[in-house]
Amino acid sequence: MSFMLRRSHFLLVVLLAFLGLVLSSPCAGAQQGASKRGRKYKAPPPTAHIEVTVLRDVDGKPIENAAVVFHAKEDGKDTGNMELKTNEDGKAVIDVMPIGDIVTLQIIAKGFQTFGDDYKIDKDQLAIEIRMKRPGEQYSIYKPHPEKSEGGKSPDANQPATPPAGKTPAPADKPAAQPDAEPGSGQSQPK
Repeated sequence: MSFMLRRSHFLLVVLLAFLGLVLSSPCAGAQQGASKRGRKYKAPPPTAHIEVTVLRDVDGKPIENAAVVFHAKEDGKDTGNMELKTNEDGKAVIDVMPIGDIVTLQIIAKGFQTFGDDYKIDKDQLAIEIRMKRPGEQYSIYKPHPEKSEGGKSPDANQPATPPAGKTPAPADKPAAQPDAEPGSGQSQPK
């Protein structure tokens, strides 16, 4: 009887092994097919090593704990920003900006004017040194400003006022149009 029990046990083990092999074959084929149908791997773009040094303009000493903000732009589209703080040497280092992008660099430090400028990342190593200035005096309308014209008149009454940027003065042989023309007259009246 023990022989029959052993034989049936042996047949049961062989049958289970056979069923395991048959059932695992389609799963193995599905896994191989999935690797062929999956997403294609796209390598990330090469990145640049950017080192920003923030110094005082007056004495050239480093500014610690200044906020260095990188606003990345890819093909003119904003792709987000990253903020770093400068170390005790006034340096902030970043290694994730793709080569070919344009980055707007903004630096904010307590007691200094905020700095901002655009930089093209065109090589794999970029060192930027920024000299921060103290804030200037606020502009007041109550203080005289001799370098500026007052009331639209030039400081020297004998010289004509310079035209605003982008406008050209009227030629000397043709009279300029007078702004004080009477409404509805169609022509400007000389004074």
